[in-house]
Amino acid sequence: MKGKKNINGEFNEAFTTVEVFIEYYNKNIPATYPKATEKALAAFRVSYPGLFEKGESWSIDKHRKRLMDWLTSYHEAIEQK
Repeated sequence: MKGKKNINGEFNEAFTTVEVFIEYYNKNIPATYPKATEKALAAFRVSYPGLFEKGESWSIDKHRKRLMDWLTSYHEAIEQK
């Protein structure tokens, strides 16, 4: 097994566009979790500017967990309006 690359690990650590991040994120979360949208991710970026030191790039490793927690309250706030 030595020398074999972990493709998923490399993808999770890599920085990518918002479109690629949304597609991967929505495909790999449980069905009961809120889906990511460009509008929601724009609001997330405003809420957590420190997570975007590399500009507009997104990373599964860096953003997924915080986004999952944040999206729940974001969707609840929208539903209450």
